[in-house]
Amino acid sequence: MAGTPSYIDTSKASIARVYDAALGGKDNYEVDRQTVEKLKTVAPEIEQFTVDHRAFLIRATRFLAGEAGITQFLDCGSGLPTAENTHQVAQRLRPEARVVYVDNDPTVIAHGQALLADNDLTMFSPADIFDPANVVGDPAVRKFLDFDEPIALFQLGTLHHYDDPSRTPQSIMEEYVEALPSGSYVALSHFMDPQDADSELARRLEDVFVHSPMGSGRFRTRDEIAGMFPGLEMVTPGIELCVRWWPDGPAIKPLAPAQRCIVGGVGRKP
Repeated sequence: MAGTPSYIDTSKASIARVYDAALGGKDNYEVDRQTVEKLKTVAPEIEQFTVDHRAFLIRATRFLAGEAGITQFLDCGSGLPTAENTHQVAQRLRPEARVVYVDNDPTVIAHGQALLADNDLTMFSPADIFDPANVVGDPAVRKFLDFDEPIALFQLGTLHHYDDPSRTPQSIMEEYVEALPSGSYVALSHFMDPQDADSELARRLEDVFVHSPMGSGRFRTRDEIAGMFPGLEMVTPGIELCVRWWPDGPAIKPLAPAQRCIVGGVGRKP
C-alpha cells in the first residue's frame, strides 16, 4: 500500500483491511495478512468463507433493488471498496438508486470518499455504526435519503464485531428498525455457532478473531441472530447459510465446515 496516512495505525489489524486481505485485495498491511494466515491455520477455507459473504451482499442487493424495488440503501460498516460494491449492484438495476456508506475505519474513510467523489447518487458518512441515533440522525444522511420512503439497511458482517456488555446487538437493531419507515428492509449477516458438530470450529475461529490484533469476532447462535431482526417479516428462506441464500446456481460441491458458520437473512418492516 503506497503512502501511509499518519492517522492509520498499521500496528493493529483493521477489520476492513483483514476482509480486504481475505478477498485478495491490496488495501491492507502485513498485520492484516498475518491475521488471515492465523485464521487459515484453523480453517484453511477461510477465504471461501469471505467470498461467500461478499456474494451474499451482491445477491441481497440484487433482490432489494430488483424484485423489492428499493432505491435507497444505508450500508453500515461498508468496508473497503472492492469489486461489486453496493452502489454498483443497485445502480445497475436502478440507475436512480441512492446509497449511503457508513464506516469509521480511517482507511475506509480515505478510500471510500475518493471512490465516491464522482458519483452524485452516493455519499459517505464517517460515523459509528453501533450508534444508531448518530447514523440515522445525521443531517447529511437525512437530506440524502428520504425517511418517508422505504430504505434498505445493511448490517453485513458487522455485528459479530460488536461485544460491548453495556448494550446488546439486538437492542442496536431495534433502534435502527424503529427509525426505518414501513416497507423498509434489513439485510444482515453474522458469524454463527451452528450448535452441532461444527460448533468446535466456530469456537476455535472465534478464539483466533478475539485474540488477534482485530480483537473481535463473536460466533452467536441462530436464535441470537434471529433477535437482530426485531418485528420483521423474513424473506424466504429466512436466516440461511450465506452460500445457500438464493444461490446463482445448483451446489455441486460439498460445503466446507467454515461455510456452515456464517449466515445471512433479509427481513421487511411491515
